[in-house]
Amino acid sequence: MSGIAKATPEIAPATGEHAGEISSKGLSAGTVGLIGAVVIGISCIAPAYTFTAAIGPTASVVGQQIPAIILVGFIPMLLVAFGYRELNNRMPDAGTSFTWAARAFGPWVGWLAGWGLVVATILVLSNLAGVAVDFLFLLLAQITGNPDIATIATGTGPLAIGTWINIVVCLLFMVGATFVSYRDMQTTQKLQYVLVTFQIVVLVVFAVTAIVAAVSGNGFDYLPFDLNWFNPFAVTSFSAFAAGLSLSIFIFWGWDVTLTMNEETKDPDKTPGRAATITVLMIVSLYLLLAVAMIMFAGVGTGELGLGNEAIQENVFFHLSGPVLGPLAFLVSLAVLTSSASSLQSTFVGPARTLLAMGHYGALPPSFAKVSPRFFTPGYATIVSAVVASVFYAVMRVVSENTLWDTILTLGMMICFYYGLTAFACVWYFRKQWFDSARNVLFTFLFPLVGGVILAILFFTTLIDSMDPAYGSGAQIGGIGIVFILGMLIIVVGILIMIWQAIKRPDFFRGKTLSMDAPPSVRRSRQTV
Repeated sequence: MSGIAKATPEIAPATGEHAGEISSKGLSAGTVGLIGAVVIGISCIAPAYTFTAAIGPTASVVGQQIPAIILVGFIPMLLVAFGYRELNNRMPDAGTSFTWAARAFGPWVGWLAGWGLVVATILVLSNLAGVAVDFLFLLLAQITGNPDIATIATGTGPLAIGTWINIVVCLLFMVGATFVSYRDMQTTQKLQYVLVTFQIVVLVVFAVTAIVAAVSGNGFDYLPFDLNWFNPFAVTSFSAFAAGLSLSIFIFWGWDVTLTMNEETKDPDKTPGRAATITVLMIVSLYLLLAVAMIMFAGVGTGELGLGNEAIQENVFFHLSGPVLGPLAFLVSLAVLTSSASSLQSTFVGPARTLLAMGHYGALPPSFAKVSPRFFTPGYATIVSAVVASVFYAVMRVVSENTLWDTILTLGMMICFYYGLTAFACVWYFRKQWFDSARNVLFTFLFPLVGGVILAILFFTTLIDSMDPAYGSGAQIGGIGIVFILGMLIIVVGILIMIWQAIKRPDFFRGKTLSMDAPPSVRRSRQTV
């Protein structure tokens, strides 16, 4: 009976002494340590995949200042991470952005923050599965020495079978990731230890080998190391800074998964926040090493292997792997495949636990609050996330590959939306404690405020720019860019679902199951005493 009770916890109380308080959801507590949380955080970011897709376009915009722009883009992520850490210290809850925004601003804003997180991660899930498919066939082409194999799932080429094979293989990846995510967190950790370790080792070996080859005179377009690459003031245009911030949204996103596991971590008040900070610092260090290595080896020009060459920008690692690693080039494709596949699995952690929290507090149907009686994981929410992501990918792939890319551009807006809301939630929630200490001024007020403002500016800038049909793939409806339409459609659909849930489940929206709160000033309390 105890196992069943834990697997199907009651909905948060709407009445009584504990109405509106943070409450447990039946997850398996104490199963994730600091190292495990960091590994899952790195996996979710998928550094091999994200960096190979981002470095080329960034080189075209800022040239040799790639390291500087990475640092500039890193700043808002770090500032927001500090806000996440403070909120988690006070309220460890699997709902993260949803729960914290509801506690700070009320149920309506909290619901939208949760919606933003869930939609963003479902968009990413569908994209990661597609990337895993592409790199699977690229890897097979490298191993067999037959480049035509890479065209099997593209719909064009000598061995092309068609779009359906791409969808079928994608769904197989999705089924595998769902199976692992449905099982206990120990299974997830064990898998991620292997996948993430392999990915990081290959990336570091690639970077070191590229630097050695460049210094030895075997680089494509050798550039000697220059500390000025790290100088953000050498980036002369505002558009380049804007590009850097957009880059950060893409290459750093995913670290917050360490917080969504807070009810399953050891020492939940401290471990998730520490894991988030360590994850972000490790990722920025890896990105800087890779950026320096690629600049030294290939340069930033438009030559055959130059980072500014548009022909290789879609997959820089693939094109540089042969010249850098020779016969071991297939390891790079395997690393990117591993990166996307491992991220596909670990990314399930975020939306599943957010949906679990929304069901637990009555913001969604109670079925979302169901926890597997065997594994103590949010089984129902995990399966729903997988089904929605799979259907979305299949539909978008049939409609247009460009449409799928447009949805990824829309992803940036959603991330800015819920990251920004969470940062502001930190500022407002701790408003009575801002000046209790110098530390509070920095970590509960200044840092999250600046991070939130930066993300808000980027959100509205992207929203305005995306109205232009030239933004993204060029697709448009009635002269308005498809990225803007997708972004607004997601927000409007979220609002409509929220209104429907408010009619069906009014307790949450009246603050009865999760109420607003603001901790009092500790200093004033002491002065009163």
